[in-house]
Amino acid sequence: MALQLITPRQALALWATSSQDSPQKAPPFSAIIDVRSEGEFALDHWPGAINWPVLNDEERVLVGTMYKQISAFEAQKKGAALVARNIARHIEEEVLNLPKDWHPLIYCWRGGKRSGSIAGVLSQIGFKVHLLEGGYKGFRKQVMDELPELIAPLDFHVISGRTGSGKTRFLQTLKTHGAQVLDLEDLARHRSSVLGQIPGVSQPSQKHFDTLIWEQLRSFNAREVIFLESESKKVGNVCVPEELMQKMRQSPCTHLELTMPSRVELLMQDYAFMADTPAFFIKKLQALITLRGKAVIDTWCEWIEKGQIREVVQALLETHYDPTYDASMKRNYQKIHEALHLKIESLDELKGASFATKVLKASARSQAP
Repeated sequence: MALQLITPRQALALWATSSQDSPQKAPPFSAIIDVRSEGEFALDHWPGAINWPVLNDEERVLVGTMYKQISAFEAQKKGAALVARNIARHIEEEVLNLPKDWHPLIYCWRGGKRSGSIAGVLSQIGFKVHLLEGGYKGFRKQVMDELPELIAPLDFHVISGRTGSGKTRFLQTLKTHGAQVLDLEDLARHRSSVLGQIPGVSQPSQKHFDTLIWEQLRSFNAREVIFLESESKKVGNVCVPEELMQKMRQSPCTHLELTMPSRVELLMQDYAFMADTPAFFIKKLQALITLRGKAVIDTWCEWIEKGQIREVVQALLETHYDPTYDASMKRNYQKIHEALHLKIESLDELKGASFATKVLKASARSQAP
């Protein structure tokens, strides 16, 4: 029987060492298997884990209901039957063709019955199995403990600019020039504004957003600057970790200044779905009634119905986004008054090497002791 308990710290240390070493080195685990239900898995999981539920969402509800309404004994009997059936299915579908040296890491919610049941069967077969002590809860605690430790030594450089100034595009340009980039909006699947929801795209849970940030930070070289946008605390429905927010607000800035026509054009490109689905655009604008008044919003809605989308976009920038952004930057970002200002005349310039090189040199100077 080859079953070994391993703590989250030990497992993560092995995992990190493997990802940093040469590709020729064998990984510490052949697979990371999350045996929780599909719903639990969707909320958050170890990066790269695969889901082999030993009880699916429906079955968990059934067993839980029996536990409360009948008895623990009857619930455990039913649960055992379901777990055994599911383990058999996983073995038949996933395991039969695996070699003897296959060695997974397995976890469930707390490292108890669900992971122990499948780990025990696999180890009896003859596989070397690592069972994560504390399960997902232990992993989550380790992630949250590590986040401040990861953030503390890092140097960040904030790309600021009013809405529509091309901050995200400029980050992509920096990345193509070899810079380290933390794109929080990409991780959050949201464009970080009242109108930032992307139709048909769900945001991650707060826990998974934390995990995605943690995973990205672990991949960075602490000796090099990391570029990111001047975000607020919330990106849609998820929050930026407090330690990261504080570090961002103390970091050097580069401020992008794009002409108004170019800003409108950029937003028309990035938010094309607003023009394609005017009813959706009108619905989202209702959230601004408290701030801008019903008469203003009604006027903008009339413009949308007439197809005057560009006029609405410019009015939104001038009336809502620009004043809000300027006030927030002055209030929250300590070094914004020292920012390098880049005046950009066209969207094409956001992709050019000249501005990216200038920012990379400026960030290197600000990092120098």
